[in-house]
Amino acid sequence: MARLMLLVLAWLAGVAGWIVWVGHRDDARPADAIIVLGAAAYDARPSPVFEERIRHGLNLYRAGYAPVLLFTGGYGTGARFAESQVARRYAVRQGIPEEAILIETSSRTTLQNLLQARELMRQRDLHSAIIVSDPLHMSRALRLCRHLGIEAAGSPTPSTRFRSFQTQWRFLLQEVYFFHRDLVARVA
Repeated sequence: MARLMLLVLAWLAGVAGWIVWVGHRDDARPADAIIVLGAAAYDARPSPVFEERIRHGLNLYRAGYAPVLLFTGGYGTGARFAESQVARRYAVRQGIPEEAILIETSSRTTLQNLLQARELMRQRDLHSAIIVSDPLHMSRALRLCRHLGIEAAGSPTPSTRFRSFQTQWRFLLQEVYFFHRDLVARVA
C-alpha cells in the first residue's frame, strides 16, 4: 500500500511539474492570430488577471508576431459586456486598429473559448495561433488546442496576478484536477 501511495504522489508531482514547466516556456513564433483566452471582466473593465493577458497579447501583436488579435470570452452572470468585448475596447483604446481584432461572445470555459476561436479561424482562413493565458493555465490550453486540431504555440503572460503561494497553489491543484478530468473524458 505504501508503494502505491508513493507511486500516486510521484505521478501527481510529475503532472504538477509538467504544468509548471510548460507555463514557464514562451514559444511565441510568427502565426496567423494571437488568441487571448478570456477571464473575468467587471462591467466594462477587465479583471487584473484578464488585463495581464490582454496586455501580453497586445505586446505580441505590436512585436509583429501575428496580424490578428482574437479575444475570447462570453457574458458572465448578469454582465452587460462579454469578456471579449471588454478586451476589444481595451485594445482599441491602446491604439490597436479595430480591423485587426476578432471576438467571440458566447464562450464560458476554456474549451468553449478554443472551439469558438477555431471557428473564427476557419471562417477567415487562419491556420496557426499563439495562445495567451496565465502560466499555470497554458498546459491545459495547449492540450485542448492539440485535441481540437489548432496549430498553436504558447506564450504565457510574463507576469501573473496569481502571485501569492496560496493562489498559485490553488490554481495548480485545479489544473492537476483538469489534467486528470480531461484524461478520463478522452478515455470514456
